Amino acid sequence: MPDLEVRAPVAGTVVAVADIPDPVFAAALVGPGSALAPDPVAGRTAVAPIAGVVVKLHPHAFVVAADDGRAVLVHLGIDTVELHGDGFTLHVAEGDRVEAGQPVVDWDPAAVEAGGRSPVVPVVVLDAEPSELRALAPAGTTLTPSDPLFSVT
Repeated sequence: MPDLEVRAPVAGTVVAVADIPDPVFAAALVGPGSALAPDPVAGRTAVAPIAGVVVKLHPHAFVVAADDGRAVLVHLGIDTVELHGDGFTLHVAEGDRVEAGQPVVDWDPAAVEAGGRSPVVPVVVLDAEPSELRALAPAGTTLTPSDPLFSVT
């Protein structure tokens, strides 16, 4: 199986998993990956990190599964489920096929932060081992949407 390149879903600065302000994501309990501190202006559109099918879609989070079954979760901010969709605009539906870089959700990371929540965006591979990931952008790197973030073997 070829490596799967996972691209940045938002513009922002790479954050190490251990530095995600959520114990579940920080411990990689959901899966290994990375995160981005979104740019408050340029980070307002979240795009698909890989090509595939949107298998789960909530206003604050989505999962895209590649044709080989590997799936990537993008979670827009921490504790944003509590917003019940307020401030999020969906551009796709569950079951839609998307290309890497295709807009999925618009949101306002500055409003999330102003509401007392972290706007950090965890990007994790479901059902993968940390040893399967290779960082393509180390912590502190500034990325634009669709820039390579990490790859999965």
